[in-house]
Amino acid sequence: MQVRVTGVLVEDGRILLLDQDADSGRSWSLPGGKVEPGETIGRALVREMREETGVEVGVGRLLYVCDHLPGGDIHVVHMTFEVTRIGGTVGAMVAGADTVPIRGVEFVPLAELPALGFADRFVELARAGWPGAGAYMGAKATIGL
Repeated sequence: MQVRVTGVLVEDGRILLLDQDADSGRSWSLPGGKVEPGETIGRALVREMREETGVEVGVGRLLYVCDHLPGGDIHVVHMTFEVTRIGGTVGAMVAGADTVPIRGVEFVPLAELPALGFADRFVELARAGWPGAGAYMGAKATIGL
């Protein structure tokens, strides 16, 4: 079992995304990654956000927990948190820090998410301020990812 953390940073109706191929076939994804051995969940998220986006964040409330079962013996538990920007520069990512190349980092209007491959359900949750925050959502597809 693997644990993966992702951060949702929304400012002025726009969400911070990576231009990076996702395992779902989308070319945009939420920033985040794997929790390393001996690392806390919060430290992993702060590290991943800094490496992938250049942004220093404070970790806020847990938005959701979901499962991803891509096949075989792989089971990934996704934990997604609301984050706030406390410093850094958008786009000042750490070169080579991710195994999947990051082409760019950008704040994208929530209204544009469906055109980028995000399901309407994900957009609804984001616009509504994540009702049910902290809940187990089941399969990753339940939240539109």
